[in-house]
Amino acid sequence: MPVFSCGGMRYQHKWQDEPLADVPPDSQANLEATIRRSVELGINHIETARGYGSSERQLGLVLPTFPRESIIVQTKIGPCDDPAEFTKNFDESLERLRLVRVELLAIHGINDAATLHQAVRPGGCLAAARDIQKRGLAGHIGFSTHGPLEVILDAINHTGDGGFDYVNLHWYYILQRNWPAIARATELDMGVFIISPTDKGGMLYDPPQQLVDLCAPLHPIVFNDLFCLSHPQVHTLSIGAARPTDFDPHVETLRYLDRADEVLAPILQRLRDAYESAVEPPFRDPYGIGLPEWQQAPGEMNLQVMLWLRNLLRAYDLGKYAKMRYNLLGNGGHWFPGKNAAELDESALAGALPGDIDPATLASALRELHAAVGGEAVERLSKKQ
Repeated sequence: MPVFSCGGMRYQHKWQDEPLADVPPDSQANLEATIRRSVELGINHIETARGYGSSERQLGLVLPTFPRESIIVQTKIGPCDDPAEFTKNFDESLERLRLVRVELLAIHGINDAATLHQAVRPGGCLAAARDIQKRGLAGHIGFSTHGPLEVILDAINHTGDGGFDYVNLHWYYILQRNWPAIARATELDMGVFIISPTDKGGMLYDPPQQLVDLCAPLHPIVFNDLFCLSHPQVHTLSIGAARPTDFDPHVETLRYLDRADEVLAPILQRLRDAYESAVEPPFRDPYGIGLPEWQQAPGEMNLQVMLWLRNLLRAYDLGKYAKMRYNLLGNGGHWFPGKNAAELDESALAGALPGDIDPATLASALRELHAAVGGEAVERLSKKQ
């Protein structure tokens, strides 16, 4: 595996599946140019998913033109109650890709107890994936996740049907709570693949000036890549390229890999200082102060996520990112669960908090966030037309 992967979320024509005849020539040409630039740079791992709209079909016009041994292909199939449906969906994805096998197959979106059960129950989707592997149609079997740490750890520790060979998960500078999952995966010799470090890692392709200044002399993309790759437990970062030039700042990271600690040290100190200056001590660790999970919170509010976003807004001026994520709450399903503070009830909140958290202070912080970024609801990309 290369240290960078060519992710398949942003170069496709549409988030809905559609016939190739409806894909405009310029969209297909851009996808092909992006893939060829990727492979030219040595980024020969091409990653996509059945759920990425037209991505697989469009890739099917390009990938077979490469010598098969020169590329590593991964697709992802969502879990379901019927493993036969999972297998049917995989076979259809293979047809779309116009390949006879893929090197990597992931169960896409083990995000909660229900999707974990669909995957790992006896005779479930993991068993189906191992049968696909036995047929010679897939190499290593892994899973991708946007879920909470406990679900990720349960999936990593699962041993039935051979367990999983690798994990695709979120972890980057602004969100490090999944480190115990990375550490456990390393103990088990699993591959560790970081997904969406640029977009979900802060929409770093369009960073605010405050973050640019804090990360100088590196671009925030380069800083975040270097931060991730400076940890040897991390094997690969996904670059969600929309066009051939999107690879350029990522490749710049490679100049610093052999002296990552030296380059990162002053930037990390500035970022820590900015965070501590902007965020009150009781709120600096939203995931470690005992806030209830969204299922137990009043109004199903995702208090941890909202406080995290409020802190990022204060410390790094990540307003555009906070707005996008905040307004997705309530519309993200198990990919991004819980609701925002639009219907905050302070009295109900008081009854749900640990005794050492002042309800009025937390409510004030949530209102501050809502006033700054609340607005029209945001849908997941896969729901957009």
